[in-house]
Amino acid sequence: MAWWLLTLIKSALLLFVVVTAFAYAMLAERKILGWMQLRPGPNRVGPWGLLQPAADAAKLILKEDLTPETADRLLYKLAPFISLITAFSVYAVIPFGASRSGETWAIGNVNAGILFILAITSLGVYGICLGGWASGSKYPLLGSVRSTAQMISYELAMSLSLIGVLILAGTTSLDGIVKAQVRWWFFLPQFIGCIIYIITAVAETNRAPFDLVEAETELVAGFHTEYSGLRFGLFFIAEYVNMLTVSCIATLIFFGGWNGPFGWTLIPPVAWFVIKVACFMFFYMWLRATLPRLRYDRLMAFGWKFLLPVAMLNLVVTAVIVAYKG
Repeated sequence: MAWWLLTLIKSALLLFVVVTAFAYAMLAERKILGWMQLRPGPNRVGPWGLLQPAADAAKLILKEDLTPETADRLLYKLAPFISLITAFSVYAVIPFGASRSGETWAIGNVNAGILFILAITSLGVYGICLGGWASGSKYPLLGSVRSTAQMISYELAMSLSLIGVLILAGTTSLDGIVKAQVRWWFFLPQFIGCIIYIITAVAETNRAPFDLVEAETELVAGFHTEYSGLRFGLFFIAEYVNMLTVSCIATLIFFGGWNGPFGWTLIPPVAWFVIKVACFMFFYMWLRATLPRLRYDRLMAFGWKFLLPVAMLNLVVTAVIVAYKG
């Protein structure tokens, strides 16, 4: 089989898996929030509400697609696709398992995998920023400005929290980082870096308690106030796919990827990977049901005055220890 055809088939299969995971992650969140808030959650469409994602998709597709008169039509229509494309692009290099012969399961196993992911995900802010600006309304514009400041601020601490792992593993390849964790996962020597990554990942994906971009009580609905129908749905999909992405990265970088704890091989490697990612997704949902939204100035102060200095200190200490032992 030609290499391009094989890559196309892999991409289509992975895209189907990611979209399906998004749909049922959304349903799982609504069910979990209902359980935590003592209410049933979606249970009318299909058995146990399992067809609710299909009903939501049909509703968004059939809704009227409105474009404000004051909007920049080209950028207004392009912005949701920028967010969606950048969200899906990172899965080109994310490995999610390995065969018994040691072959990594990924569309592309590149040496600088983590650097590629950081570069692509940093472009996602353009979709939100352009969507808010092109809407021609002050509330979406304020939401997009908030998002830009928040994502740039927390991206610095996130990148620094990952560099400590790269120093310990001696590689920027995601496959190499996972193989370096066969015996011990990196969240043990990089516990501080792991905590910083989790906090910044929640802020980067604009999720509670850091969902200041969509502060309904202040900015109506934030950057997507003027969007409706399928275009609004694209922003929604991008948010959940980004949640899956940061969960995959946390699993690969800090929690051994597809390696079982203490080298256990009781279940297939892919199953270990899925279980760990599912635990991170549950943590996201738990936070949303538990913590109130922060005030915006406190959010920014927390990122610049606390997280960034601690991340830099963790990096320096890690580098000194590795250099001393080397």
